[in-house]
Amino acid sequence: MKSQKIAVVYKSKYGTTKQYAEWIAEALEAPLFESSKIKSSQLEDYDVVIYGGGLYAGGINGIKLVSKATCRKLVVFTVGLENIETTDFSRFLTKAFTQEQLATIKAFHLRGAMSYKKLSLIHKGMMAVVKKEAEKKPIAERTNDDVLMLETYGKEVDFMDKGTIAPIVEYIGSL
Repeated sequence: MKSQKIAVVYKSKYGTTKQYAEWIAEALEAPLFESSKIKSSQLEDYDVVIYGGGLYAGGINGIKLVSKATCRKLVVFTVGLENIETTDFSRFLTKAFTQEQLATIKAFHLRGAMSYKKLSLIHKGMMAVVKKEAEKKPIAERTNDDVLMLETYGKEVDFMDKGTIAPIVEYIGSL
């Protein structure tokens, strides 16, 4: 890997994004920062900033830190339960970044985990709404994510896989 100053920054509510950020920082031998412990102006000191945030209510957790910052090279990874093969993640990115920013950002999406018993009241409520919406759909029109939601509602779900950080690590190595 070329000698670049790299920072891994994350915002995690339930711990899955933090775990991925730790694995990435370890693999790249880069410092790790929780988003509340670093200012956007400090990100300018790094050649590459890797930002990770969970997907919540159509947005990326804590993304304003990097969307308003001046980063030489920004890599974003999101963490959620959505199927990476069948989900269009562009809606999350276009909500957070301008078209000019999107032209320079590399994004990755990783599957996370969720324990319903650990969810906040607000998130439990949001999940109940998503479940009801999935139930309303005719069976033939349900997406894979709808089916997954209905099968796992109220249970623990864990799709975390350390191996899925490899494309991020490889991409950073190619810079």
